[in-house]
Amino acid sequence: MSEIPDNDQPMPLVSHLTELRTRLLRCVAVIFLVFAGLFSFAQQIYTLVSAPLREYLPEGATMIATDVASPFLTPFKLTMMVSLFLAVPIILHQVWGFIAPGLYKHEKRIAIPLLVSSIFLFYAGMAFAYFLVFPLVFKFFASATPVGVTMATDIASYLDFVMTLFFAFGVAFEIPVAVVLLVWIGVVDVKYLRKIRPYVIIGCFVVGMILTPPDIFSQTLLAVPMWLLFEIGILFGALIRKRSDEPAEDDDRNDQPPATQA
Repeated sequence: MSEIPDNDQPMPLVSHLTELRTRLLRCVAVIFLVFAGLFSFAQQIYTLVSAPLREYLPEGATMIATDVASPFLTPFKLTMMVSLFLAVPIILHQVWGFIAPGLYKHEKRIAIPLLVSSIFLFYAGMAFAYFLVFPLVFKFFASATPVGVTMATDIASYLDFVMTLFFAFGVAFEIPVAVVLLVWIGVVDVKYLRKIRPYVIIGCFVVGMILTPPDIFSQTLLAVPMWLLFEIGILFGALIRKRSDEPAEDDDRNDQPPATQA
């Protein structure tokens, strides 16, 4: 028996735009609700995020604020970013709700694990940066400070630094999902990915050099996990390809593509 999308009824363009607007408003509302709940803890959140650096400051040294408004605006900005990160599952759920009606059931069986995995891996990348990369990087920076120079980091500069690393590691940890997705939709095959492995390793170090601060430690700590995650993506991509190569009892698709929603 042929399988059809759960909702194959065509929808007018206006209905699509209305639903898209509704889901975008929900995403914005969730972000601001989370922000409203966290705003009173903005100072504590910044203290927590700055802990890896403050641990390696020289005795008697502190972080500084070189701008008049930085003591207020920097924790405010950090709290907004934390609210966005915490709202990622809800945002992805809204994205899924928008695209799911046009998918086949067998496509949903693959898409749902990919969606859940992407959320988990993004948070895992941020945790990896905070608990492993930050202590190593800041310890190196503190030990490399010239004699006669006091290490006193500006709070706004520190926030920009750590948010760049958080984003870089969060996105880098999505590599297995991207690899599996590319194999699943047939853009590349596993044999080709294995063939280009040396170029991928070089590319990982290039990306690490671009996305991280100009020190070999943070670049390596991003490049090596990216390569290992690429290998994990190849492993799971091969499993998915093997399953798709097996003869199916039913034809999962119609001869015709899903109804185009106009």
